[in-house]
Amino acid sequence: MSLELHTPIDLTRDCEATLIPGGQKMPLSQGDSVVLTQALGGSFTIRTEGGYLARIAAQDADALGLEGEQANEEPVEAGPFELQQVIETLKTVFDPEIPVNVVDLGLIYVCEAHPLAAGGHRVEIKMSMTAPGCGMGDVLKEDACTKVRAVPGVTEVDCEIVWDPPWDASRMSEAAQLQLGML
Repeated sequence: MSLELHTPIDLTRDCEATLIPGGQKMPLSQGDSVVLTQALGGSFTIRTEGGYLARIAAQDADALGLEGEQANEEPVEAGPFELQQVIETLKTVFDPEIPVNVVDLGLIYVCEAHPLAAGGHRVEIKMSMTAPGCGMGDVLKEDACTKVRAVPGVTEVDCEIVWDPPWDASRMSEAAQLQLGML
C-alpha cells in the first residue's frame, strides 16, 4: 500500500494507539477505519472514526498496511561517536500534532555527551514540551531515548523533561517558524 495522507485506511489487525494530546492508551481493532494525518519519524498520527487524534507507533505500521521502508525510519550510520549524529537522530522525533521535529521546535534544551571509563558515551538530554499539560511528553521522551540509544558509541541515555525555562515559540528554528507560517 502506498502512503496517502487524508485517505481512509481500514486497519489490517488490532493495535494500540496513544491519544493526542492526553497520552492515554487506546485499543484499535482490525477493520476500524482511520485517516492518516501525519507520517513522520517512523510514527503515524491518525484520526479515528470517533474524531480522536491518536498516534500509532512504528512497530504497528503493518496495521496501517505499510511496510517497514514506508515507516520513515531513518537508518543510523555506523562509525565513531559524534554528538552531531545524536542531534540528527533527535531530528527524527516529531511532535504528533505539529509536523516539526523536537530539535527545530526548540524542545531540546540540553544535549551533552560524556565519555564513560568502560567505553562509549552517556548522552544527557533535557527537553521540554510546548505546554505543561501535554500528555505526550513521556511518549516523545521515550522516542528520543530509543532512537539515541541506536547511535554508534552511545552506551547510556538519560533523558529528562524540564519546564524551566518555559517553552515559547521564540525557541523554534527559523525553518520551523517558516514551515508553520509564523514568519
